[in-house]
Amino acid sequence: MNKELKYYIALSLIPGIGSVNAQNLIAYLGSPEAVFKEKKQALEKITGIGAFLAKNIIKSDVLSRADASLDFIEKYKIKTYVFNDKKYPIRLKQCSDAPIVLFQKGEINLNANKIISIVGTRTPSNYGKTQCNNLIEELKLKGFSPIVVSGLAYGIDACAHRAALENNLETLAVLAHGLDRIYPATHKKMAIDIVEKGALLTEFVNEVYPARTNFISRNRIIAGLSDLTIVMESPKKGGSLITADMAFGYNREVMALPARINDKKSAGCNYLIKSNKAAMLESVDDIVKLLSWEEKNKQQSKSEQLELFQQLNDEQKKLMIIMEETENCSIDYLSRTLKKPTHLL
Repeated sequence: MNKELKYYIALSLIPGIGSVNAQNLIAYLGSPEAVFKEKKQALEKITGIGAFLAKNIIKSDVLSRADASLDFIEKYKIKTYVFNDKKYPIRLKQCSDAPIVLFQKGEINLNANKIISIVGTRTPSNYGKTQCNNLIEELKLKGFSPIVVSGLAYGIDACAHRAALENNLETLAVLAHGLDRIYPATHKKMAIDIVEKGALLTEFVNEVYPARTNFISRNRIIAGLSDLTIVMESPKKGGSLITADMAFGYNREVMALPARINDKKSAGCNYLIKSNKAAMLESVDDIVKLLSWEEKNKQQSKSEQLELFQQLNDEQKKLMIIMEETENCSIDYLSRTLKKPTHLL
């Protein structure tokens, strides 16, 4: 796997290639290793590549950097996912621009049944922070334990992570840089806590700094990993609205917390609702209804009951059927019906 992983990493490092072209190259040539062994003239003919990118592939000195990344991965026990791996996040794989490789520190199931993203402004009001805390607390109180995804940024992101940790919910922080650093640095302690109850995730190798464009790339992962993206508080422009637009483009559910019409901090939320890109969020019940969580829980419960029923012997099955079909079923009634003394029931 290390050899294959090396070429996935190297492919992700080639300037100008990006996720879509990387996926096309792998699909066309059969493997990431084959990309580096193909001739320039053949590469030029592949959709989306052309002469310029073909030259980048041939001349890029990325294999040595990929080797260094493999050393980092092994030393710090980093978990990896490659695009063609069965363990790659299913939801993210459905997105056309999904990263071809992901790096994870910590243990978390990226294919869990319930995953939601919570994003918002870096300068939230008390209203925004209170609503974020209350929402996550209410989720836990009502018996729902989704993985809470956010971006480890100041404001609503940090609020969502902390609230998840305080309510013993798993949380995932998606980063805009490599796993050899934490940005902002003041969130280092939070990042350590997150690894204990969840994970850090990124598409960037070590030694990659948090460049501005990386945050947009990070946002698509936040949107793509989740069934629902919630915007708790956001102005009309900013990363949160970009994340919401991405989620909407992926045909995922989007919700926004409404606010007063003259509240600039929440103008983005009101815009999302007004433009029908987001459903209005007033309580946890809105989330449960939108995602059909109650119905899914009932189906899961029935499935578990059926599995249990199949493990019973014939006599036990008969007993269960009588108890289910008979109102106010007593031990004496069971004794008479099954023609057995009570001490044998």
